[in-house]
Amino acid sequence: MTKPQMILGMHLGNGYGSQGSAWRAPGVDPANYTSFDAQVRYARAAERGKFAFLFLPDFPGLQADVDHEAPSMTLEPMMTLAAIARATERIGLVATGSTSFTEPFNLARQFKALDVMSHGRAGWNAVTTSDPAAAANFGQALASRPDRYQRAHETIQIAQALWGSWEQDAWVKDQKTGRFAHPDKIQPINMQGGHVASRGPLPIPPSEQGQPVIFSAGGGANGLEIAGRYASGVIGATFTIDDARAQRQAYRDAAAKAGRNPDEIKFFAGVMPAIGRTTRAALDRRVQLAELTAGSRVPYLGSMLNLQLSPDQLDEPLTAQQLAAASPSPFDPRSPRALEVAREGWTIRDILAHGVIDYHPTPVGEASVTADHMQEWFDAGACDGFWVSIDINEDGIDTFVDEVVPILQERGVYHHDYDGTTLRDHLGAPAQYGLDPRLANPTL
Repeated sequence: MTKPQMILGMHLGNGYGSQGSAWRAPGVDPANYTSFDAQVRYARAAERGKFAFLFLPDFPGLQADVDHEAPSMTLEPMMTLAAIARATERIGLVATGSTSFTEPFNLARQFKALDVMSHGRAGWNAVTTSDPAAAANFGQALASRPDRYQRAHETIQIAQALWGSWEQDAWVKDQKTGRFAHPDKIQPINMQGGHVASRGPLPIPPSEQGQPVIFSAGGGANGLEIAGRYASGVIGATFTIDDARAQRQAYRDAAAKAGRNPDEIKFFAGVMPAIGRTTRAALDRRVQLAELTAGSRVPYLGSMLNLQLSPDQLDEPLTAQQLAAASPSPFDPRSPRALEVAREGWTIRDILAHGVIDYHPTPVGEASVTADHMQEWFDAGACDGFWVSIDINEDGIDTFVDEVVPILQERGVYHHDYDGTTLRDHLGAPAQYGLDPRLANPTL
């Protein structure tokens, strides 16, 4: 039997990298925040590594202390992916689009246009938005959680119905007879929910994959239901193999409950590698990036370890007394790893450079350390692949592609080339056009 192959996605954010101070790194143009050329360059590097997709998160507001750090998101994900679509050939293009503040017709139109433009490579990470500041940007108050998720169900179903409203064989484009399309095969959907509605049709024919692929990044019971009913990919956040395995199984169970094959949903764990020729070199790279912010993070590290820590101790290891008194906080799943690193004798600055308060696990050292981490999780059934978040995009994506990818390929857990041309091909997602007819108990 063919050995299972992990699937990789690449996180693209603000044009610098996942670390807030990446804009100050050597060799980085500080103006890359507005450079679509830089984003295209990074996308091409990821495509060279045969990544299945790019993932662009989004938040409709400002999420950074811009005194020292760049905003973490791209200027606008759909515009960014449109630029990338014209400069790449195979890599999938996945963007976050909020169901809370955008009408389903707009979402359906934008994502299907991107899908046609890219020849079947578009994916929609359909999420709700729970931040009051974001709601204020749209002149609205934040809706209740039940209302937000009910609107999400309605929005996704209406968008999918709109995608199918131009039937697959409707476009004749026969110059000899003068018939452009069959009007009876391009019909309104006339869907009305409690929160959103659309008449339709959407005047966009199918792409090579039919319609965009749905992704999900929500948690909890509501997020599980959204993913189980609609998603082919889940963008995960987890810090241990056991938790990742449990999350993956929960999504698979949710898909089965919705009447789908659990193998249709792929779970992607996050990883934020720190790669260097040695462990010290990898840490030095992160230390340099955290030059202005490390001190402010010391109190939070202390809360993770149930200690009172001061920035004055930044360049010293924890004392024997502190280590004896330390214990992992039950309120932060990263705490056991932070204590493990502290017990190795690193200074507090180096403990932070290990990424112990980053958003995903951070393997530190030469490329094989990252490859080992990924293979261990994959072989343990903790994920179907990873979304990789690089510290500094300018050189870090090439380093991952040139050093980590060949190791995974040599070990037989990662492909040497694309097996297809569409995002559905890359994910092994089934064909779908319009609403999924298998879906149990539709909400509209």
